[in-house]
Amino acid sequence: MILRTDHVAGGVAIAAGLLVWAISGDLPVGRLSMPGAGMLPKLVCGLMIFFGLLLVLRGRDSAPLATLTWGDLRHAGPVCGFTALAVAFYTTLGFIITFSLLLFGLLCLERRNLIAAAAYSVGVSTATYFLFSVVLKSPLEPGLLGF
Repeated sequence: MILRTDHVAGGVAIAAGLLVWAISGDLPVGRLSMPGAGMLPKLVCGLMIFFGLLLVLRGRDSAPLATLTWGDLRHAGPVCGFTALAVAFYTTLGFIITFSLLLFGLLCLERRNLIAAAAYSVGVSTATYFLFSVVLKSPLEPGLLGF
């Protein structure tokens, strides 16, 4: 049997779904009329597992794994690195600072104008913070500066 790209992608989706399902096991699911905190994670995990299984079953139509080129690794590696740093410093720096630095770093990878990248990063993160904290009343991590 030839291992194909969709087999690997489906397997990763299934494994991630099972992992998050196991981690969110302590959250109450509730009922449809009154959903608990664990309802959405379990629903998303179930969909990930289902679609991962579909990928595995339909994997024979995809390219063999041996023909996969790794040219995008030069771009994907720094994106994963910046995201990991953002996750690590999120509780310390807070939403606005972390999200601004993440966007700025990603835009700098694309060799954009630094001043425009900084303005865009701060603007988008501030607007997102306003949307979630004021409009949707969802608490976000305040961080060092209190916002």
